[in-house]
Amino acid sequence: MELFSPEFWSALLAIVVIDLVLAGDNAIVIGLSARNLPKAQQKKVILWGTVGAIAIRSLLTLVVVWLLKIPGLLLIGGLLLVWIAYKLLVEEKKHDVESAVSMMSAIKTIVIADTVMGLDNVLAVAGAAHGDFLLVVLGLLVSVPIVVWGSTIILKWVERFPIIIYIGSAVLAWTASKMIVDEPIVKGFFEANPIWKYVLMVVVVIGVLALGRLKKKSHVMEKA
Repeated sequence: MELFSPEFWSALLAIVVIDLVLAGDNAIVIGLSARNLPKAQQKKVILWGTVGAIAIRSLLTLVVVWLLKIPGLLLIGGLLLVWIAYKLLVEEKKHDVESAVSMMSAIKTIVIADTVMGLDNVLAVAGAAHGDFLLVVLGLLVSVPIVVWGSTIILKWVERFPIIIYIGSAVLAWTASKMIVDEPIVKGFFEANPIWKYVLMVVVVIGVLALGRLKKKSHVMEKA
């Protein structure tokens, strides 16, 4: 991908949006795990827990970028990302994280929880970067302040403007569809029939948003 080209900037924007909608919950985990520690230790736990989490996420993202070059895995990753985009709309996330009693256990809790919860973020960023390691690094640099300071702001934005979740889901679905059409196994077909490429991408995005909206409405009706 050419540096600072329109494609580069659109991919970077997609990564930023993905980080905004997927990294907020990880920030909450960090806060919950350290909440019962003395104030003096909380900042150290948040700092070192975040450093450890980002380090592992960096490694995982680079590994996923490499794995996605294996024939067939780009298609599988794209399909997984479609499911993640759908779940973002319909899943009510719970943050049942026990507060740790020591600095080391709190840091361990943060790293493990962030690694598990961050797998969707890793896959999404790797897919949006299209194998460009500079974009991966920039995406991770963006995610650091989001994870450390962004949870409260993000939650307020989402509560006030629920459309943010739909925008994030649409970006994820779009990224997923691009991964699918760029899969070497099917890429030749879509290059020969570009109209079907854009039809598939639009169908995936609209389908995820429509199904998510319907599922969300059914949840509301069940609770009523």
